[in-house]
Amino acid sequence: MAKPARKIARDRGASLRFWGVRGSTPTVDKDTWRYGGNTACVELITPAGARVILDCGTGLRMLGRHLDATLESERIESHIFVTHYHWDHIQGLPFFSPLYEEQNLLHFYSFRSEYLGADSLKRVFEAQMAYPYFPVNLSAMAAQREFTEMNGGAGVRVPGARVTARWLHHPQGCLGFRFETDAGTIVYATDNEPGNPQLDQSMRELAAGADIFINDAQFRPEELATTRKGWGHSSWLEGVKIAREVGVKNLVLFHHDPDSADKVVDSLLRDARGHFPNVWAAAEGMTMTLGDEHLDVVMPSVRQGLRRDANFRARVTGLTDSGHVFEEETVISDLTFHGALIHLGHCPKLQSELQVQLDNPGIGGTSNSPLRLRGYVVRIEPDPDKEHTAVGIVFTE
Repeated sequence: MAKPARKIARDRGASLRFWGVRGSTPTVDKDTWRYGGNTACVELITPAGARVILDCGTGLRMLGRHLDATLESERIESHIFVTHYHWDHIQGLPFFSPLYEEQNLLHFYSFRSEYLGADSLKRVFEAQMAYPYFPVNLSAMAAQREFTEMNGGAGVRVPGARVTARWLHHPQGCLGFRFETDAGTIVYATDNEPGNPQLDQSMRELAAGADIFINDAQFRPEELATTRKGWGHSSWLEGVKIAREVGVKNLVLFHHDPDSADKVVDSLLRDARGHFPNVWAAAEGMTMTLGDEHLDVVMPSVRQGLRRDANFRARVTGLTDSGHVFEEETVISDLTFHGALIHLGHCPKLQSELQVQLDNPGIGGTSNSPLRLRGYVVRIEPDPDKEHTAVGIVFTE
């Protein structure tokens, strides 16, 4: 279970960062800002310091910008695993800036598609940047590129991790990947629809005993059984079933539908946690670090609103990190039109909902009805006095 403010040494830990968490197509709808609108891209740093990139959706562009800003003149070497060739998993490739610098070395891993033949991923590069679809052709990509073909059952090693691939149930084929490291096991298994007995077993073998299991949760269970059957995706309920059956420690809901507003993802997360306690909903900028049989989860900073010092008395109810209901009174001292920082004696669960009731003194001494708000926990830090916890929340309604 994740706990706040415990640092794990990089040379002993494995760290994940989510750069794109949507499926199908990116979205910039304001109702999706909290979880993010970029398509699939996850970065894994192994205990040996190797950089692994999982899928190349539009989140890959943001990762490239981050590497440009933080590594500057250093040579970038990355191992890039592509699950399949649908647009939402490859459309960031032409916009990944490290591909245009000759000092960089990028190792690509994916499968041979029956529709593309040998060197399938190379062909994807060529097709994406062919005229008239892109303003420059493949020759503009000066980085060194190496391609390795994998299939279900294949394994490779990258510094700090042993990688195993398994076939998933998705139109035109898809691979899931298992990364076994000294810090723990991470499984990336997006774009999978349950219902094929052989591939369902393949998925369970892939996920068995994983410390972190990143799984497709694009549709609601009722959609998966009716209007979205055959579309190649899954639900939170199927992820929970797998997690419970094969001893997964932490389940991450991923590949959010572009039409699912943040409040919808909140509700899916709440439903999933009702059946399996250690569930997280992937959000852009979220990091998960494994080490010493411990998991740290850190949520990204939220968009800043107009900030004001305040002194509102408030009553807060919610669930603690261990799942117990609590209620306590506190004072809100830092308030924006977007969220608030509050100080509690309890430690609520990250990504859980809090109900906040503010005393409303009114204007000129008149008393108004209390202001009732719902908040979503995005930050947890111990106070210096160690008696309280600083809790950052985003107001949802």
